[in-house]
Amino acid sequence: MSQVLEVKNISKSFKDYRSEWQRIFSWFGLKTKPTEEHYILQDINFSVTKGESIGIVGKNGAGKSTLLKIITGTLKASHGSIVVNGKIGAILELGMGFHPDMTGRQNAFHSAGLMGYSLEEITNVINDIHDFSGIEEYFDQPARVYSSGMQARVAFAVATAFRPDILIVDEALSVGDAFFQTKCYERIARFKGEGTVLFLVTHSIDDIVKHCTRALFIKDGKIELDGSPKDVSNRYLDELFGKQSSKKPVDKPTNILDSISKGIHDLYYTRPGYNKEEYKWGHGGAQILDYVTYADGKQYPQTIDSKSETEFHFKVLLKDDYEDLTIGFLIKTHDGVYIYGTNSHLLLEGKKKLSAKKDSIHFYKFILPMNLNAGHYLISIGISTGPQNKLIPLERRYDSILINVNRTIGFSGLLDLEANFEEEQYNA
Repeated sequence: MSQVLEVKNISKSFKDYRSEWQRIFSWFGLKTKPTEEHYILQDINFSVTKGESIGIVGKNGAGKSTLLKIITGTLKASHGSIVVNGKIGAILELGMGFHPDMTGRQNAFHSAGLMGYSLEEITNVINDIHDFSGIEEYFDQPARVYSSGMQARVAFAVATAFRPDILIVDEALSVGDAFFQTKCYERIARFKGEGTVLFLVTHSIDDIVKHCTRALFIKDGKIELDGSPKDVSNRYLDELFGKQSSKKPVDKPTNILDSISKGIHDLYYTRPGYNKEEYKWGHGGAQILDYVTYADGKQYPQTIDSKSETEFHFKVLLKDDYEDLTIGFLIKTHDGVYIYGTNSHLLLEGKKKLSAKKDSIHFYKFILPMNLNAGHYLISIGISTGPQNKLIPLERRYDSILINVNRTIGFSGLLDLEANFEEEQYNA
């Protein structure tokens, strides 16, 4: 098998200088010592052979996009070298290189020209680019009126108008609809069969396992693991959600609340799956201190199998007397799409009012089947007081818990409505 790409000892750093003059002097080889040097990538080594599909995972800021920019030549490495045998087609930052005042057609000519193709070659495939993008008359409209999905369509159509030896896709397909994604992956599969190397950067573990033959986990600018998509995905999920002490399901505790902290300290942020980017707000008067997630025989499960009954337990300190409390619960996709919301008033059908005494601790629980497609989801919890038409939020912790749902047999969309199908017999 022939080698298509070799990455040797690649490092990338950004330097801070005491003045811009010192920075300029450094460009001409004059000795100027930077005040600080930040390494984004350190000693990256790997090689890729013809036909391989490489998934790249890692937290935001790990260095994934920087590595791809160095491979494509849009960014220069501080140390090391890259050997590329063949042409590269890349979709890095969404709409990168697109001029907002140029039409999709003009941007297609411009982008393909930068990739090294002649005017005649581009003219021969421009209609194919138009057809594959599927944006109809918008192809001749300025790019500034495009949605992110339309930009992704044109960018992918241009990058794959000619079969590249290396195709790099950095999160661009995540903004497209399911039908366009399917069309893209069909083209990628054909290219892979013809020897194209695929680099796929995505936060969707499902896509990594499904479309890649190998994966790299980048952590703090270094390759943490280079291996099979399954092994790398599991290691990455360990990093996100906390490694489980045992792979075997354990018996459910007789009282799962024993796992929640004692006292009145806020340990919410210490739990596996906590999202430090949560949005916390409210008028005060209550504090959500701790939580436990439970599914598939595990507390704080690394992944939750779709359709599994899942429990969310919460510990709340009430700082005043309340006669009418409402506990709210919300699920969103990792990019903010609302999927499902409910609250204690709706679930209790208004038959029971939740009350509390000053400085008392209360525990609340939501149980639901996780009938979702594979992906990352954000959980929000809140506690309010007062009548339903005039609720006063005491504390709300929006997007505070991140869960990962796994599903072996997928479907289109987000929510599994559990449809059945059968063939009917009819005798005329």
